[in-house]
Parts: sequence; structure tokens; C-alpha cells
Amino acid sequence: MNYYVVKYSGPFGFIKPWTAVRDSETFSQQFLTPSIVEGIEKKLFPETLSISGINKIAGHRISYDQVSGQQEVIQTRGWNSTKKGKEFLFDRPKAILIRGVLQNPILHLAFLNKEDAINTAKQHVCLCRNEDLLFPELVSESTKEEFETNDEKYTGFELVFEKNEKSFLVGYHRVSNEPMYGWIRVVGQPVNAV
Repeated sequence: MNYYVVKYSGPFGFIKPWTAVRDSETFSQQFLTPSIVEGIEKKLFPETLSISGINKIAGHRISYDQVSGQQEVIQTRGWNSTKKGKEFLFDRPKAILIRGVLQNPILHLAFLNKEDAINTAKQHVCLCRNEDLLFPELVSESTKEEFETNDEKYTGFELVFEKNEKSFLVGYHRVSNEPMYGWIRVVGQPVNAV
């Protein structure tokens, strides 16, 4: 089975932690969840918006140089009210948390269809935030086995979207709220720290 692999890179990229815990430090996980990959696919192929699931991306791989802690100001969803005389004052408390941002991420997306890969290589992608853009560099052809094992060409983390004895809970689907499971395939040296 042949894969057509598109390599993307950019200066930084944020992967939203699936727990969405608002504690003092919330670092990004080091893998893409099924809903993140599905979101990337929906961006690249808008004709699949009405179709649930991942239908065109056959595999992916992400690597990076390091995770940089970035401060972010957040506000609670609700409002607090206090009565001052005859008036009510409304306030939304703010907090600061530290999120992990991938520096110099490299993303490989594998497709079974060459036309899908060529079409994809004309577009940018973003991991979880619209400002974290990754741009296409090249399209290469590979076998499925080479994509899964070549630790020089396709190094990185890949969450394999299946439930088996190696799988763990990786989050909840943002649309259906169903639990998502997978296991991590590590190929080569995914963290390229100098």
C-alpha cells in the first residue's frame, strides 16, 4: 500500500490539552487527538464537513524542537455579581495559566490518494489555533511500512486511533462528546532539541 505524504512546518504550534484543566500550568500533550486530525481534514477538504470521522488522512506524524511555556490570560465563563447599595456590580475574574507551545513543529500527513496529497500541498494547516500556521514543504511517496518505521524521514509522535490493550483515553470528541482512544507510535527522535 502506497502513501502520499505531505510535510508541513512552521515556527510554532499549539496543541490544546484535552483535559482543559484550568490549573497553574497546563501543558500541551505531544500528540494529535482524533478530533484535531479530523479538524485538519475538514479544513483541507471542506466537502467532508457533513461527513463524520476521518476519511482522507491515513496517518500523521508530529515532531518539534521543544515545548515553550507561554502565559495566557483567561476569564471564567460565568459572571460574579455583588450588590453595592442599590446597584449590582458584575465581574468576570481573570487568571493566568501557562500553556505549552511547540517550537518548530513538523507535521507529516499521509494520504492513500495522490490527488488528495497534491491538493493538500497547496494549502496551509493549523493545529489548534488559527494563528499557528504550518505551511507545506514537499510531497513524497512512501509505503505504509516505511511511513511507520523510517526514523529519519518520518520521525515523530503518532496517536494511532484504535482501541486495544495498548490504548488509553485521549479525550472527548468535540462534536459527539464520545470518548476517544488511541496508543502512541514513536518513530525516531520526535523531540529535536539542539
